[in-house]
Formats: sequence, structure tokens, C-alpha cells
Amino acid sequence: MKEKIKKITVDSTGTIREVLRAIDRGALGVALLVDPGSEKFVGLITDGDVRRALLKGLGLESSVSRIDHPETITATVDMGMDEISAMFSEPIRVVPVLDDERRVVDLAIFDTRVYFPVAEPKFGAAELRYVSECILTGWVSSAGKFVTRFEEQFSEFCETKFAVSSSSGTTALHLSLLALGIGPGDEVIVPSFTFISTANAVTFTGAKPVFVDSEPSTWNINPVEIKKAITTKTKAIIPVHVYGHPANMDPILDIAREYNLAVVEDAAEAHGALYKGKKVGSLGDMGMFSFYGNKIITTGEGGMIVTDNEDLAEKMRILRDHGMEPKRRYWHSVLGYNYRMTNIQAALGVAQMERIDQIIEQKRRNAALYAKGLQDILGITLPPEAVWAKNIYWLYSILIDEAEFGMSSKELGKQLKKRGIETRPLFPPVHQQPIYNTGQNLPVCEKLSRCGLSLPSSVNLNGDEIEKITNEIRNIQ
Repeated sequence: MKEKIKKITVDSTGTIREVLRAIDRGALGVALLVDPGSEKFVGLITDGDVRRALLKGLGLESSVSRIDHPETITATVDMGMDEISAMFSEPIRVVPVLDDERRVVDLAIFDTRVYFPVAEPKFGAAELRYVSECILTGWVSSAGKFVTRFEEQFSEFCETKFAVSSSSGTTALHLSLLALGIGPGDEVIVPSFTFISTANAVTFTGAKPVFVDSEPSTWNINPVEIKKAITTKTKAIIPVHVYGHPANMDPILDIAREYNLAVVEDAAEAHGALYKGKKVGSLGDMGMFSFYGNKIITTGEGGMIVTDNEDLAEKMRILRDHGMEPKRRYWHSVLGYNYRMTNIQAALGVAQMERIDQIIEQKRRNAALYAKGLQDILGITLPPEAVWAKNIYWLYSILIDEAEFGMSSKELGKQLKKRGIETRPLFPPVHQQPIYNTGQNLPVCEKLSRCGLSLPSSVNLNGDEIEKITNEIRNIQ
């Protein structure tokens, strides 16, 4: 808070230009005026006060003393929160807290954000403009320029030759397996620690998902366990880059080459994550992504498959469009599906892709702030980032050691919910789900699920909000 106060403080002998700079630095809509000699609080100037002064004819180099502003409501350090809260009103959103010498030592800020969701999308003017164009022109279904543009943007982003859009991440994975010819009698190796759609997409083809355990170091599928699970029926491996951290791909690819297996990367949660400097999704035969509303970028629902294999890309385009021949309309040579992405969805995707790099970096900045706030709390394990990886922290997920922390991850989630902070348990192991329930003992993924908790991870979060969340965790402990 000291840094925040310093950012918005201006000498009372300063200019309107200096006040505007302070308002811009603090992002609170206010600047604090202090006496240059004693640093005693003089008054508070809002952006509205400045705007009215400029409309009256004052210039940017005019003295701040010429700005008309109402008397500032202040609090003192000995006041309770109830007293301070009562000072807030529609026009009063920031209350300086003064010590005995009238120096600003804290700020009471009326925060309209009283609930912190685990994830939420971030939209701007470009999304509204592109979607409006679809509506105004009538191009709202799967035909339209935004679908092609989105595919081109995404293949370039992933550094692959081709990208094929679809209606969801699950349908993208299903299309990938269909294009590989996987079907009844085949087996596909998948991690048990993943969202259930990874296994379901295998089941949709008539093949059998074979579950293996995870690495404790990365939370991803364990290559050693993959090799143990291979049979004569195995046709493919689906490594999942879980929670935004890349799977350890080199040993997985070595195994695939040794046994002549396809590799389909499930990168639904890992847009832009790097494995040894390469984008996930570009390492196997194919990589699939999800654009569900809580993902790194979103089209509401939607998916994408990337590949360097032109034949696979062409098969998937046919399969997603009812199996219709591309050069003979309404002629269907194979059983296909309606898995197409709409132009409206793609319009959102195009706008999101224009700032995906900034979104990813904000995710990583927020992860660093979480790490700073949580790193010394006994019983909390922070999410991994291997030396060869760039984690994009889809959801900032921690592990709770109940004995050391003093409560379980489930109880911590309940306590945070009471404070307006949404959390989410990590994925239940798929091998324990009622529709699969294999009876296997996979201790690593079972522990991850039991001890894991995802914290609010939206790119809309700022540093003060993350500090509030981490402080609440400390207070609960």
C-alpha cells in the first residue's frame, strides 16, 4: 500500500499535469495532495475535479491550488472498519487514513468487486466490433471470413502449417482420433488426471481409454507409466498439458516412435505454453485446443486442431462438415458430424488472438504475484514450472498438505467461499469416475485431486486483489 500511496501523491504546489500523471499511475481516479515540507495531507483531487477545471479554462500547467474540490473525508488510524465503511457513498470511493501528524498511512478503498470467480473472460472493443459485423452482414453460421482468419492466426501462433476449427475442444479431440482411424478394438493411453472429455473422446470412437498415473513433478502423464501400459492394441497416446504446464514430451515422442504410435496433444488448457522453446500442440502428430469460456482465450464454445500433416487436416475438415466431399456439394462418402465453428464464435477468436500474448503474460505476472504472496506459507505447494517449460498457469492451482496447513483443501475452499473468493478442486481422477471406475491404484493423480485447489485466475485480477486473496489465506491459517 505504501507504493500505491506514493504513486498518487503530489505536492500541493504542483501543476494539474502532475495531478493527471498521479491519477494515471494509481488507477484509482484520485491524487493525494500533501504539503511539500511536512508531507501532511492537504486534500484529495479526483479525475472529475480535474475535468471540470479544464472545462473552465485552466491549463495543464495551472497550479493545482486553482482546482475546486469538496472537502475531503478522511479517517484516522484508530477508527474501526465499520466506522470507515460508513464514510463511503456514491461519490466517495477512496478515504485517506491519517496518522496523528496528518500523514497518509493507508487508503480505504470501496471495492465494488466483492466476489472473485475462478475464471472469467476478458472482452474489449474488438470483440464487440467483429461480432457486430457478423450480425450486421448476416454471416453468423459456419460460413464467413472470420473462421478462415481465426484458423490462419492460430496455426501461425502454434507454428504449424494447418489449423482446423471445431465446435468445442471435445469435438476437436474426437476429430483428431477419427482422422487417425482409431476405432473399436483399439486402445489409447491417457492420463487419469485430466478433465473427463479426454477419455470420452476416445470412447466416442469405440476405442478404449487406458489410464496411467502422473508425474509428481509436473502433474502430467508419466512417460514411465505409458510404456508399462502399451499392448498390441495400443494405437495412440494423448498427453495432456494439464493446468497450463507442458507434459514432458521428448520421452513420450521417443516411446511413440519405438512402438509406432500416434501422439495427439491435449492442449485445451495450455495455449502458448512452451516445451523446450516450442509451442505445445506443435510437437505431436496433432494438437487440440479448447476455447470454452474459462480458457486462455475464448469463443464461448469452440475448439481447434493444429497439425503439419495436410492429409489429416483435410480429413478433419470433411469429418466436421457431415462427411461432405469438398468439391461435390451434398455428396457424402464417409460418416461425418456437424462439428463446425460458427462465424460469430470465430469473430470472438480473431479479436482474442490479437492480444493473446498480452493475456498470457498477464497470467504469468499474476502467477508471480501469487507465488510471492504464498511462498512461505507452511503446507502449501505452488504449481510447478520445470526448467524446460513455460507454464501459462491456466488456473493457478496449489496443493494443500492438511497436516502442515491445518485444514484440508476442501475446508480451505469453504472458508474462502465465505469471503467471496471462489475456488475449484482439481480434477477427480477419471479412472475413479462412475462411467469408467477401473479399480486402479494411481497414487499420484489421486493425491493431486485430493490436495489440489484452484484459486481465482482471471486476467482481470490486479495486484491488490491477488494480495487480498493471499492475505485471506494467511488469515484463515
